[in-house]
Amino acid sequence: MISKINSVGLHGLEGYFIQAETDVSAGVPVWEIVGLPDNAVKESKERIRAAVKHSGYQIPGKRVVVNLAPAGIKKEGAYLDLPIAIGMLISSEQVSICSLTDSAFFGELSLDGSLRPIHGVLPMTICAYQQGIKRVFLPKENAAEAAVVSGVEVYGADSLQELLAHFSGQKKITPAAADVDALFRLGLQGGPDFSEVKGQKAAKRALEIAAAGGHNVLMIGPPGAGKTMLAKRIPSILPDLSFEEALDVTKIHSIAGKLSQEQPLVTRRPFRNPHHTVSAVGLSGGGSNPRPGEVSLAHHGVLFLDELPEFRKDALEILRQPLEDGSVSITRAQGTHSYPCEVMLVASMNPCPCGFYGDKTHSCGCAPHQIKKYLSKVSGPLLDRIDLHIEVSAVPYEDLEQKNAGAEPSSVIKERVNKAREIQRKRYQETGIYSNARLTPALMEEYCALSPEGSELLKQAFENLGLSARAHNRILKVARTIADLAESEEIRPEHLAEAIQYRSLDRKFWA
Repeated sequence: MISKINSVGLHGLEGYFIQAETDVSAGVPVWEIVGLPDNAVKESKERIRAAVKHSGYQIPGKRVVVNLAPAGIKKEGAYLDLPIAIGMLISSEQVSICSLTDSAFFGELSLDGSLRPIHGVLPMTICAYQQGIKRVFLPKENAAEAAVVSGVEVYGADSLQELLAHFSGQKKITPAAADVDALFRLGLQGGPDFSEVKGQKAAKRALEIAAAGGHNVLMIGPPGAGKTMLAKRIPSILPDLSFEEALDVTKIHSIAGKLSQEQPLVTRRPFRNPHHTVSAVGLSGGGSNPRPGEVSLAHHGVLFLDELPEFRKDALEILRQPLEDGSVSITRAQGTHSYPCEVMLVASMNPCPCGFYGDKTHSCGCAPHQIKKYLSKVSGPLLDRIDLHIEVSAVPYEDLEQKNAGAEPSSVIKERVNKAREIQRKRYQETGIYSNARLTPALMEEYCALSPEGSELLKQAFENLGLSARAHNRILKVARTIADLAESEEIRPEHLAEAIQYRSLDRKFWA
């Protein structure tokens, strides 16, 4: 008897439909799995043997052939244990289940028959829904995550025995449900707030501009100035995630195994802060079995690189293409995997090796060539993708002693950011971009035109400050965002003047 059990596999971030076809027939007792299985799938035979035995059933003493269709795509992982086990029990006529054409199964089996949680359940469930699947059966720990997808009944089981008892009618499993609104409310509670930051008025203003335009930021200042503290509060002033964006982010975190049962949907913009020892693969993604890296885990959020010059050069340089394209492509023998990474890059660094160049309270002992060598660790092409260079000074004692009763909370700053983002959304709704940071040269000519007075100001800045050619477009993009925050249709000279201030590393002084 031949049985066909539906399941879903993953290729990068996208799912693909799989049918586990099982045939149990007379012949020499042997068990074959075909259809390009990897080692984890091949080893499922032994897990299934033990799980079936401990669940009160038997392995048939016949020839068992399992075909994983489509046969031309390599199958990876232990999530096929459950559909193969169900198919074998049906084909050997040990269990009788009505039509399963609208059902899908995925889960890893333990030797005692219990079901272990797996990674990537959300994209699997979305793919199943798109293929017309009405019911999904999986490990109980993954049920809350899968239940986020409306239109699919999700049944979570602790073991193979419990699942079979559900089909026999002995003990029905209640479908899992997810309250998406409650998950969003829970995810948005608490968190770091800008009202907790004392002083740093200029830095706060610059970060508000960065958030309003989706610009990448580099903060330069001495140790203890508050660069990390400021960076951690940036997500609190970014626009809230939409449900579609939350699904995109959650799919990536699901594949990486970063979700919990308590918060199966990512509802707060991600903030990733990898250590400077991270490898190129850890930062961009990859490996023999490709997985998303830190830049993809920060999708629709913030990627914070603290002490930027201390990162490995190959790790930093590999970010150039993802920051430009908004996606990472990883090519392996079995195919190409793509992961989205539309992030706001926030980096910090000291102005010199000792960290106190230009500081009023500490003397710097670094020679000019040491400072130049230290700053040159950050390559020009990477700096070319950073719009704002913010100088963060040490906080004066008087500011530290002040009470923060009058400090602006993140919610107030966020309102201004949302207004500016809405202006950009309406302006660019026909272009496929969503923020000023993504402006192309052609769009800049249309939306970043300067008056004769503004053009003269920019010319003087280039001549007097020694700005680089790459600073031109960055200044115009930032000026466009400053104008949007001021709700101005045109870029005025004062907007341009403020934008010019944020190009510290392009001045002759640093060259």
